[in-house]
Amino acid sequence: MQTNMRREIDEIPEAAARLLEHSSEALKQAGAALRAKDPAFLVTIARGSSDHAALFLKYAIELQAGRPVASLGPSLASIYGAKLKLGGAAAIAISQSGKSPDIVAMAQAATDAGAVSIALTNTLPSPISKACTHPLDILAGPEIAVAATKSYVNSIVAGLAVLGEWTGDAALQRAVADLPNQFAKAVKLDWHEFAADLGEAESLYVLGRGPALAIASEAALKFKETSGMHAEAYSAAEVLHGPVALVGAKFPVLTLAARDAAEGSVAEIADGMAEKGAVVHVTSNRAGKAKRLPFVETGHPITDALTLILPFYGFVEAWSRSRGLNPDAPASLKKVTETR
Repeated sequence: MQTNMRREIDEIPEAAARLLEHSSEALKQAGAALRAKDPAFLVTIARGSSDHAALFLKYAIELQAGRPVASLGPSLASIYGAKLKLGGAAAIAISQSGKSPDIVAMAQAATDAGAVSIALTNTLPSPISKACTHPLDILAGPEIAVAATKSYVNSIVAGLAVLGEWTGDAALQRAVADLPNQFAKAVKLDWHEFAADLGEAESLYVLGRGPALAIASEAALKFKETSGMHAEAYSAAEVLHGPVALVGAKFPVLTLAARDAAEGSVAEIADGMAEKGAVVHVTSNRAGKAKRLPFVETGHPITDALTLILPFYGFVEAWSRSRGLNPDAPASLKKVTETR
């Protein structure tokens, strides 16, 4: 019997196409607002998978627009009542449900401080949409499985579409428009060889750099959510500053590399760990020792990184079931988590 999670993974290409078609005018308006504001910096407001989407957009914005992006702790507004000086900034708040009190409070505080505020949400109307100047419906559609998949992807697609409108970057705009086609290819990729090598491992590392680090962060969370498996995400560079001490014989490492400026260094680090006896899989053809996983080349370094999450989602859903678990309903979790 097909799980809700697997069905929702398969819906990602269609969900992305729906977003780009039906929210196109709102995406353009948000991009125009950023162009008019010309923010000196941006802040993001999110938790969980949404925060990993925000991390992806942080790298994309810094690489494409040259503006620094910082993540704000929602408790700054909801618990501490801090007054931040955001008049020269833009804020991006991401919430699937659009109603977690701390996210809403921080978004409202950013708007009140004078920031151009953009809400990326799968629920309109909602409190987050009222708290921001530009609410955007990511149109992922109903998501029943507790673990977010298509809403995570569509949050990033929406953010990239806004970024393309803001910067006028034609190459990025073309790459975003082609994402539904690229997703349709990526969702069919099979990473079963990685499952075979995980064996009885109780812990693993997931590595990436740049936008792929955001994908690694999301992947590590999904291991915990769906499979009760301890996984930690690290920058492929940062892991060498201490955490690599735990990597020994048969230690599993999933290394996510995109076709970007970091690919060579990431592949080299993957090979170095493989030489230590670790079981390393990498999404790159530039590795010599690490085992290679299939990937989709989109022709753009930003969107190339995003497509990596689709075969991973398919892998982790199957991995969860192979362990006798139900990926639709992880223990101790619920679909909507509201924090204050």
